[in-house]
Amino acid sequence: MKTKLFLILACIGIMSVGCTKKQSVGIKSVGIKTENLDTSVVPQEDFYSYACGGWMKLNPLTGEYSRFGSFDKLAENNRKQLNELIEGLAKQKNEQGSVAQKIGDLYNLALDTARRNKEGISPLLPTLKKIEAIADRAELSANLGESMEYQLWAMYVDADEMNSTMNILKSYQAGFGLGEKEYYFDEDEETLRIKGEYLKFIEKLFGLFGYSDGAERAQTVWRLEKRLAGAAKSNVELRDPQANYNKMSVAELKTLVPQVDWDAYFAAAGIETDSLSVGQIAHLQEAGKMLQDEPLEDLKTLFLWQAMDGAASYLTSEIYDANFDFYGRVLSGKEEQTPLWKRAVSSVNGTLGEAVGQMYVEKYFPAEAKARMEQLVKNLQTALSERIENLDWMSDETKLKAKEKLAAFYVKVGYPNKWRDYTNLNIDANDSYYANLMRASKFEQDYSLSFLNKPVDRDKWYMTPQTVNAYYNPSTNEICFPAGILQYPFFDMSADDAFNYGAIGVVIGHEMTHGFDDQGAQFDKDGNLKNWWTDEDREKFVARTRVMAEFFNNINVLPDLKANGDLTLGENIADHGGLQISFQAFKNATKDQPLKDWNGFTPEQRFFLAYAGVWAGNIRDEQIRVQTKSDPHALGRWRVNGALPHIGAWYEAWHVDENSPMYVAPENRVSIW
Repeated sequence: MKTKLFLILACIGIMSVGCTKKQSVGIKSVGIKTENLDTSVVPQEDFYSYACGGWMKLNPLTGEYSRFGSFDKLAENNRKQLNELIEGLAKQKNEQGSVAQKIGDLYNLALDTARRNKEGISPLLPTLKKIEAIADRAELSANLGESMEYQLWAMYVDADEMNSTMNILKSYQAGFGLGEKEYYFDEDEETLRIKGEYLKFIEKLFGLFGYSDGAERAQTVWRLEKRLAGAAKSNVELRDPQANYNKMSVAELKTLVPQVDWDAYFAAAGIETDSLSVGQIAHLQEAGKMLQDEPLEDLKTLFLWQAMDGAASYLTSEIYDANFDFYGRVLSGKEEQTPLWKRAVSSVNGTLGEAVGQMYVEKYFPAEAKARMEQLVKNLQTALSERIENLDWMSDETKLKAKEKLAAFYVKVGYPNKWRDYTNLNIDANDSYYANLMRASKFEQDYSLSFLNKPVDRDKWYMTPQTVNAYYNPSTNEICFPAGILQYPFFDMSADDAFNYGAIGVVIGHEMTHGFDDQGAQFDKDGNLKNWWTDEDREKFVARTRVMAEFFNNINVLPDLKANGDLTLGENIADHGGLQISFQAFKNATKDQPLKDWNGFTPEQRFFLAYAGVWAGNIRDEQIRVQTKSDPHALGRWRVNGALPHIGAWYEAWHVDENSPMYVAPENRVSIW
């Protein structure tokens, strides 16, 4: 569902995965699986293919995927585990209003395509009729405020960057369906092809909802979306927290965007506040101007499109097919739809995530994993503190502030201390699947607004426990590692330190480094957007980060497409820092009891093999283009082959010299943390 909720977090990757069953084991293996290697490749020439080539051959892309990697393989196991939990509830009679009833009924609704085909477009008709009935511009503000189905901008609640102990209302740019402004302005052949297919999709969807003038309406949608995109910030510009923080009173907002009746908007949305932060001023101003100078019928066409596009995955099979043909086949290169049962699991997991997560950790999360993870985090903090102390480019004054911030990290492992209450979420088996999901969206919006102008709850989690991911949140200065990531190939309770420091250790270091990347370094130990650097140190830091940006800007991800080093800068800095910090922590942990070689691999070599294995995967060219335009994470191949050439220990472990195509001269390597 396209909701009004946005969250900006720095993460290791994007995927939901699960754990193995609870077990208590000692160190029994090195964790490295030789079948995942391709020893026909020279590691000094292409380390990614050497470390991951066997895995890639064993796990070819199927029609369902545009990208299939280690994350996705774990996701397959995770869905089966979640399905076992959810399906068990769906098959039994549960007390009305209980969490079990809500999970079971939503799952059954998601599976019932026969019912959705019979209902046709009727679940969305009230929304479409409401849009069609808008009689004049005076109604627009209230309509946008109460709508869950269409919008020109988004509103959400999060910590105030300048007063991190309090929550504030924030606005965020929205309203253009392709998400990235480049799709509306780039003139390369592939982008123009996508534009043409998008117009066909819009026309087709209007036809499926009974409109005979879809081609004309498609042109209207494109024109208005392009206008909004033209005023929007690029993904690179969105990475500047200073430029995207513009706190003002509601009275000032009314002067800034006078075309919107803000009193009516806020009343309809259920928002009570006297201040907010406008994320992207130019976009919001342009949206206001559109409400005033665009023909009313054209605005209504855009709203109709947004409502239909947002509902397309939850109505008839024919409408879902049309939606998949564009977003799946054209945009991502997928050949087959995700099986229905998987989509049903994802729907439940996305709607009642913490309720599912609570059951999940009880069955699958071993307490030993939490304890070992917490110790690893402490070891990584020690290593980062040592590295900060030994920096030759930073003054003692800034070092002191950096170590204070590191010591103030709020660490979360496994699952929340308190679970969400889903009492007010109404899942009704007698209502349509779409109607239930819309109530879920409203439930989420109300949940977000419940924190408005209240103290920040540091115990709130921004990921469910079953998610294989991790994040750093600058406003709370927290690092979080959900239970789902604590499994192979990230974490192996039976494996030695070379493996675990190379995999989960780098993840920990990655998230820690986010507190000191080009964005995180602008926030102090309390989570406030406040400079804690000397001017000279700040200049040195920026110069060193530019080395990373320019290195990735010169990588060819396709013959006609280069990586975006500015978009991926924060994640690349975090990968670099994670590798440096975790390798030092690994050496600290094993200095008194050195590990032995195994199968011809030294412990140091196994550290880097474990790191590379996390990013094993296959990907279609279409998905490479999508991620290069939109994803702040570099592609998996380049999180290995782009990161390791800047790590001195990798050169030593693998005997890489200047004859290697991966070799980067020491004076040209990134050196930050």
